[in-house]
Amino acid sequence: QLQLVESGGGLVQPGGSLRLSCAASRYYNRIGWFRQAPGKEREGVSCITTSGDKTNYVDSVKGRFTIARDNAKNTVYLQMNSLKPEDTAVYYCAAGLVPVPACGIASDEYDFWGQGTQVTVAS
Repeated sequence: QLQLVESGGGLVQPGGSLRLSCAASRYYNRIGWFRQAPGKEREGVSCITTSGDKTNYVDSVKGRFTIARDNAKNTVYLQMNSLKPEDTAVYYCAAGLVPVPACGIASDEYDFWGQGTQVTVAS
């Protein structure tokens, strides 16, 4: 079993920044960040492989969000800058265990999920 714990969510004004953290209880191959806004389907946001040399972003966050990992801490970070009201959602991290050469942001590629952290962007 692998446990994931997200943190770092909160209330921020438009244009502000937040950094989300995803701490894993053990080794994983890749981590993905997803989000779900009220009344909407879950959306893949970003992902990163073990080595950190492969990343992926949904178009709506490119240039604003950056994913990074600290393997010594089994932690992945999602730095979110220039936040917009439409970024408001519950953000989840998920871990995939099967080795793959790159990562995708489709839900079915991931095996374990965290409980989520709320991000609210409002003035």
